[in-house]
Amino acid sequence: MRLKEVKSIRIGVCEIPPLPPRKPRKRLPANPLKAYISVDELVKELRGCAFGAGRLATAVDIYEEMLTEETTKFIGIAGALVPAGMRNVMAQMVREREVDVVVTTGANLVHDIIEALGDHHYKISVEGLGASADKNAEAETEAPIDDVWLREHGLERIYDVVVHKEAFARLETFLRTVFDTLDYENHDRSYSYSIRELTKAIGENLSDRDSILKSAVDSDVPVFCPAIADSMIGLHAWIYKQTCPLKVDAFSDMKELVDIFCEAKRTGAIILGGGVPKNFIFQTALIAPPREHGQEGFDYAIQITTDTPENGGLSGATLEEAKTWGKVGAKAKAVTVYCDATIALPVIIAAVRERIAGRTALGREDE
Repeated sequence: MRLKEVKSIRIGVCEIPPLPPRKPRKRLPANPLKAYISVDELVKELRGCAFGAGRLATAVDIYEEMLTEETTKFIGIAGALVPAGMRNVMAQMVREREVDVVVTTGANLVHDIIEALGDHHYKISVEGLGASADKNAEAETEAPIDDVWLREHGLERIYDVVVHKEAFARLETFLRTVFDTLDYENHDRSYSYSIRELTKAIGENLSDRDSILKSAVDSDVPVFCPAIADSMIGLHAWIYKQTCPLKVDAFSDMKELVDIFCEAKRTGAIILGGGVPKNFIFQTALIAPPREHGQEGFDYAIQITTDTPENGGLSGATLEEAKTWGKVGAKAKAVTVYCDATIALPVIIAAVRERIAGRTALGREDE
């Protein structure tokens, strides 16, 4: 078994060269996988496809409209997306203000901090280790991961990713420093911090530009973490409170989030995985008064999930179901993409950036 560092994917801003004179376009072949096809060209070819391909193309169209219209964009982050390599993608979305509000699980913030402090996540490589001893065997079998061995060697696993146990010791030291700063600033020790204020304080103490929390501070994007107690941040905050004062109001974020929703001209949600962040975003619409023309709920919604609705779980609940609650508007442009977010998200972001950059370049050419 070998370990390889997880490389967080980067999606560059597309540079479009001057356009050549326009020529009559030929009908594209039925096979979308033509030579030298760009991400956006591929996505446009998928528009005519059924199943997940068509849904992915629809998600790109919806997100493009969210970015080009005056829309306040919420992103919900659930699942181990930072350890899996999506950290740079999401941090860049924040830096470029491709999202305006972040709602996430505590675990993703924990792993964002770990990376910012210089530690890394490692992908387990089992290539070749599972080969059958029988040379005539038709297929190889994957080598089993020895979790007891990982435990004995101080490695903690998230599916096919591991992180060193020592990284969490450095995390604790860092968090105590942040908590001490908050305690020092709270002179009479009567002030209760909101969770959003706590995440901002953590981001202010990070220097890694690729950090989601650091990017949020630099871009003035609020980061909400409604279930922060269900993470190492919450665990260490509780430990700290045993000997030092630290007051955090778990409910005060609600007003700020509802105000953001109510003040928006249009609202859009990108839900990665589902879970607590999904409901925390959508429930803002439940108490918000109807907007212009009696409009209620989110105007745009994209959900990327591998869960299905049959078991009644929140992460698989459809966006159509959300319309019955008034969480998603009756006329909203919405789609659920049944796919691993680590596959769909980079494709959506790359396609939309290419499309917008291309339209900008076309505008310059027309001038």
